[in-house]
Amino acid sequence: MSLIFEQIRTGGDRNFGYLLGDRNAQQAILIDPSYSPDLLVQRARDQKLTVTHIINTHGHADHTNGNASATRQTEAPIVGHPDLPEQPDQAISNDEELTVGPLHLRCLHTPGHSADHLVLYEPTYQLLITGDLLFVGKVGGTSNDRDARTEWDSLQHVVNRVDKAATVWPGHDYGVRPSSTLELECQTNPFLQCQDVEAFLSLKSNWTTFKTTYGLK
Repeated sequence: MSLIFEQIRTGGDRNFGYLLGDRNAQQAILIDPSYSPDLLVQRARDQKLTVTHIINTHGHADHTNGNASATRQTEAPIVGHPDLPEQPDQAISNDEELTVGPLHLRCLHTPGHSADHLVLYEPTYQLLITGDLLFVGKVGGTSNDRDARTEWDSLQHVVNRVDKAATVWPGHDYGVRPSSTLELECQTNPFLQCQDVEAFLSLKSNWTTFKTTYGLK
């Protein structure tokens, strides 16, 4: 087993895409190629990796707009939740796994930011790819209190299922650094420090004031 894992800036709204693969198996997957599919495909080619799948954490356009180009260049299927607006070639949902050589990528269904949202976890190397559910110091936006409650449940689902030593790799560079750990987020992310869903809703409603008070961006 020889891990390849790259966080790649893809443009747009500070989007991140990811290349995950195994050098010995010569296989890789692309995650949210978004605005720079050529860059992710080329990184795989440079390392002599065959792209077996293209995964979307969710169906928002800033995460899926590179799908057609990535598919055309690799002939790999699009993988996503069954509710992905762009119907996936292969549907995958909660607790299902996708294999990349010896790697086993576990999918957790985490709705809230969107109904089809997935978080991806590779337990051997403890890589947690959080899409737009969890950022460094923040969480994903929601349209109403119902979605925010759902997002709270999804965050608890992840926190209670994933080892705290896992590294957090978000879908956007919105924080003070491009990655984190789940333990550090539990200790410092104000949304994960909320004691209950009502406190979480209150913080969401008053986030602008909170940021100003504590000098956050």
